[in-house]
Amino acid sequence: MHTMWKGSISFGLVNIPIKMYSATEDKDIKLRTLHKECHSPIKYEKVCPNCEKEVEQDDLVKGYEYVKGKYVILSDEELKQLKEEHEDKSVKIIDFVKLEDIDPIYFNRSYFLGPGENGSKAYSLLREALEDSKKIGVAEITIRSKQQLAIVRVYKDCLVMETVHYPDEVRNVGDVPSVPERKEVDKKELDTAITLIDQLTTEFDPEKYHDDYREAVLRLVQEKINKEEGTTTPTDSDKSNVVDLMSALQASIERTKDQGGKTAKKKREAKADGSEKKSSSTKPKKRTTRKKKASS
Repeated sequence: MHTMWKGSISFGLVNIPIKMYSATEDKDIKLRTLHKECHSPIKYEKVCPNCEKEVEQDDLVKGYEYVKGKYVILSDEELKQLKEEHEDKSVKIIDFVKLEDIDPIYFNRSYFLGPGENGSKAYSLLREALEDSKKIGVAEITIRSKQQLAIVRVYKDCLVMETVHYPDEVRNVGDVPSVPERKEVDKKELDTAITLIDQLTTEFDPEKYHDDYREAVLRLVQEKINKEEGTTTPTDSDKSNVVDLMSALQASIERTKDQGGKTAKKKREAKADGSEKKSSSTKPKKRTTRKKKASS
């Protein structure tokens, strides 16, 4: 898993180094918009509707619309300073509560929390304490310049952090139109409905549920690929990159062969030169004989 964030869990004077990983992923089918004629992906350009011209990245600034059509401009330096002031690399647990006390409507995204360097012992301690007490931690954390409310709990021997919406981020249910008032319902109809619920009641097994639409789209895509109905529209740069890469690989292979042949040739020549030098520098020794002195 890719580490998204490094920091610590803190509660009281306890500090646990952790690494954060995304616990979920978006499995939606993403379809590109192509030009019908040549099947090239369509580009989306940044165009100013007032000046009617394309703008570059350097021409963009951040602004907050406080009333319709009126903005307060915030500079990159101001936003950077605010980020540095409020970005604390810590999951700060401020309360412990029961999980059933929080309505699921508040839950947002889930993240796995793994121990950081030298954090295994404290990590295990918090995990066991949460399980034994049957409590979860309510925490605050800043992710990508946004302060988040979160809960920390245990999931299959791993600590999990789930971001939680603030109360003002959950819309007022009273604004939902046409919600009927609570009235007495027919007793027979209610009993029948409860019987049906009882018959369909089972233990929750997430593996039995599937995204039928996504799987059908992927099957259709695979069928088209198998029938060779897939389409490719390489750009000039893509073509040149492929050619350049293949040329570079082939040239590297040839170069390696040439270098290998030259190296072997040089070794043979060096060996031959060495033999010649050795033979020329080595002269045969002259055998000398000494005459024995005649004994008188």
